[in-house]
Amino acid sequence: MSQQGYVAAPPYSQAQPRMGGYQGGFGPGPAQPMNGHYGGPPQAFTAPPTGMMKPPVSSGAMPPPPSQFSPNMQHNGPQSYPAASAAYGQPLYNSMASQAPPPTQHLTNQMSAMNLGSYGQGPARGPPPQPVAQQPFQMPHAPVMGQPQMPPGPQSPQMSPPQSPSASMPMGGPPMAGPPMAGPPMAGPPMAGMGRPFPGPSPPGPGGFPQPSPGAAVPPGYPQQPGQFGGLIAGPQQGMPGAFPGAPGGLAGPPQKKLDPDSIPSTTQMIEDDRTKHGGQVYTTNIRGQVPPLVTTDFTVQDQGNASPRYMRCTAYSLPTTADLAKQCQVPLATIITPLAALPKNEAPLYLVNHGETGPIRCNRCKAYMCPYMQFTDGGRRYQCSFCNCVNEVPVFYFQHLDHMGRRVDFYERPELSLGSYEFVATLDYCKNNKPPNPPAYIFMIDVSYNNVKSGLVKLICEELKTLLQNLPREDGADASAIKVGFVTYNKILHFYNVKSALAQPQMMVVSDTAEMFVPLQDGFLVSYQESRAVISNLLDQIPDMFADTGESETVFAPVIQAGIEAFKAAQCSGKLFIFHSSMPTAEAPGKLKNRDDKKLVGTDKEKTLFQPQKGVYEQLSKECVAQGCCVDLFLFPSQYVDVATMGDVPARTGGSVYKYSNFQVDVDGEHFLRDLRKDVQKRVGFDAIMRVRTSTGFRATDFFGAIHMNNTTDVEMAAVDCDKAVTVELKHDDALNEEAGALLQCALLYTTIGGQRRLRVHNLSLNCSSQLSELYKSCETDALINFFAKSAYRAILNQPLKSVREILVNQTAHMLACYRKNCASPSAASQLILPDAMKVFPVYMNSLMKTGPLVGSTELSTDDRAHQRLAVMAMGVEETQLLLYPRLIPLHNMDVGAEAPPTPLRCSEERLADAGVFLLENGHAMFLWLGQASPPDLIQNLFNVPSLAHLQAHMSVLPVLDNPLSKKVRGVIGDLLEKRPGSMKLQIVRQKDKPEMLFRQFLVEDKGLHGGASYMDFLCYIHREVRQLLT
Repeated sequence: MSQQGYVAAPPYSQAQPRMGGYQGGFGPGPAQPMNGHYGGPPQAFTAPPTGMMKPPVSSGAMPPPPSQFSPNMQHNGPQSYPAASAAYGQPLYNSMASQAPPPTQHLTNQMSAMNLGSYGQGPARGPPPQPVAQQPFQMPHAPVMGQPQMPPGPQSPQMSPPQSPSASMPMGGPPMAGPPMAGPPMAGPPMAGMGRPFPGPSPPGPGGFPQPSPGAAVPPGYPQQPGQFGGLIAGPQQGMPGAFPGAPGGLAGPPQKKLDPDSIPSTTQMIEDDRTKHGGQVYTTNIRGQVPPLVTTDFTVQDQGNASPRYMRCTAYSLPTTADLAKQCQVPLATIITPLAALPKNEAPLYLVNHGETGPIRCNRCKAYMCPYMQFTDGGRRYQCSFCNCVNEVPVFYFQHLDHMGRRVDFYERPELSLGSYEFVATLDYCKNNKPPNPPAYIFMIDVSYNNVKSGLVKLICEELKTLLQNLPREDGADASAIKVGFVTYNKILHFYNVKSALAQPQMMVVSDTAEMFVPLQDGFLVSYQESRAVISNLLDQIPDMFADTGESETVFAPVIQAGIEAFKAAQCSGKLFIFHSSMPTAEAPGKLKNRDDKKLVGTDKEKTLFQPQKGVYEQLSKECVAQGCCVDLFLFPSQYVDVATMGDVPARTGGSVYKYSNFQVDVDGEHFLRDLRKDVQKRVGFDAIMRVRTSTGFRATDFFGAIHMNNTTDVEMAAVDCDKAVTVELKHDDALNEEAGALLQCALLYTTIGGQRRLRVHNLSLNCSSQLSELYKSCETDALINFFAKSAYRAILNQPLKSVREILVNQTAHMLACYRKNCASPSAASQLILPDAMKVFPVYMNSLMKTGPLVGSTELSTDDRAHQRLAVMAMGVEETQLLLYPRLIPLHNMDVGAEAPPTPLRCSEERLADAGVFLLENGHAMFLWLGQASPPDLIQNLFNVPSLAHLQAHMSVLPVLDNPLSKKVRGVIGDLLEKRPGSMKLQIVRQKDKPEMLFRQFLVEDKGLHGGASYMDFLCYIHREVRQLLT
């Protein structure tokens, strides 16, 4: 049965001016259609069936293949919403065509009908309005190519209100008055005529417009104006305000009405609905291909044969059976693995299985580990591997009889037979040189150049380490940590410290030859903190005084990492370097860097070089680090450009992290930095790790994204991996999959624990397979999809122009939706945008991704900040990317101070803010407290202990501790968030209309981007037009 989505009335026909730098005009397809792999061979759609009219396509959007869209589309499910999920420029995805269509939500948005040159309000398409979440939402009709387009009317286009009272989506929070779009209404070229949202290589034709279709007169040249992303937008024609070439002059459209923003799919609503459905419940993993609750929902996992979604999440839980289907729908197939994810206190830690000297039981052929999917036969004497179908003998010591069901009698006593995740004790065969590993070591390396000493940073670090070293991570049940510690200070030369417990005073040894780095002492450099506590405390007191009068401002960097590697080699252990560094390494030494920050490259094809690390020394260092199990965590305190792309390269390849505190001041940023340092030192980490992902026949893991190093195509090597680091693994077909057998994944991680024990951690997951595309769309997970897209786009910008990458993103989004509409949705008016239910908010995330620093290409953004964000995202798990791309906006002014739960977040848009309100916004990396200019004085008094906003001092970053219910509640909410997120966030308090408010506004992701980028509503219209283009 088919149901309608929303209706909201006219018009997306006109775009806001300079919308997100969308290039004007329809371009001809770029030379290489952008649906293929980044840098892979171009793959175009096949031509439509004969007899079908084929309008020229807008650049990059290819007409669909005949097979792709069957005329008898069905669409089922309760709601139709817009949704998009495009495989990111990766090679085309195999998809599952399916008849049982997923629930969808239509978004039809009635347009002032732009039916080929007819102007005037078109009748609403689709059935009469129905109750709330089910109203068709009409989108503008995109004119057929080659038709004249409607020039913008004299009035600024505005969105019209819903046609019926029920068209708007129920939202948390009172409805807000005010224009739906942030900023003044804008006039501009008609939406339908917009070209690719991401101008690709400028297509031929004046101003980046496509060449007119044969037979059309070519209009005289138009002056060109630079577009927001560096693409060119055609200038207005003579006597015609902002018209497109070829449009009839002087035709003004009717004034537009406003469109209700509540009528488009809401992320906060979707999160809330999932919480209502699954919150606080037990999720058992005994069903194959089961889609887990969202990452934003609190639930308890009970392992019954598949790994918890905390360890593995997939972009789709039902894979298409063939490569052709996957290629057709372009939904990327991937799994995001966080192998050492932290579990909540109410979930049992993993069982440890010890098979003694024989080690774990494995398939002889494919080496998969014993798991719940193995089939025992022959009375229990043999087992068939479900990954490669090889039949293996069961070792004598492991033999057990089978019950009447063919299951082993000891099924429930053995974790490896009944659970999705478990650990094996690894034998010496799994250790380096067949010797048990030594416990890891942590070396603290402090830059004592002039800036760091002067700012008070050196003193701050030394004071903190005295207490922090007492909290080094330790094995469960151990009295003390087994981790050894060492200390180095450096500027142009390196100082090593002997802190052996027998000494009365620490001893310093200097190495000034940075070209041939060595560690001048073996005994006494890496020590147990417990034993050498007095000497270490003595050293930490002395360091700030020793360098108090330093005038040395030059530093080295590569030799510091080299020294760490040498120390670990000498001690025959793995470990982590904590490097506290402030400036670009300019001293004469290996790894010396030059300033290569060039804003003139932004918007050009050479922009990618800004993200590429400088080759040579650092590449070699990464390899040595990984080989030794040496992870680098870098804490940067720059006051200017330091080339994060290069300095962060070693941390990014060794499973480390880069923390950045620009223009660091101890009193303002000190606490923020210390919270990061504490979390970083106390994290659970695995060292010297190697991971392999095995799959059942028919598909395989082909690409890996993360803070990793790959020496070959299968082994993912990490000098260390912590509880927050995730590896995104792309999956591709190499044969057909079987619907009955399903698809199996096994991730095995070999690592050394913080106690020095070698272990194997195994996670197993079983997925469904289907020849029905609708099954695929039903089982998609938007949060996992956007994690994959973010990582693949951020990797792609190293080798491709930003324009092409953005174009691929939009293309794939449109493709995924067009395929859904064609194959899975019930027939409906072309003016409706129909989204699969599981992807209905995908466009919000995709639009937000395209507005992130690395993908925007604005000269106003610092190159280092863009590089830093790119590196951070590459190692993120699903929860982190979800929050980064859709921040929480929490109203605090009207909350119930007695309630346990924090208030429900609102949509990230300026419209949700109230002049008399106080709002908290956080995305896991930044946190703002926004104060409306009409905030009640008693509210301000209770929070800040000042009579009004005017008395508030600038640059506050912490709330005063006051004894009243509101203050306690707000500090509690902030404290909980800081506790929960992997990194620390510095609280920035901003008043409405103050200058710092601009920073805050760039996190309102549903509005237009500050540095370019469309609003969510505009992006939706744009995608809708692209989808229609693909379907005609």
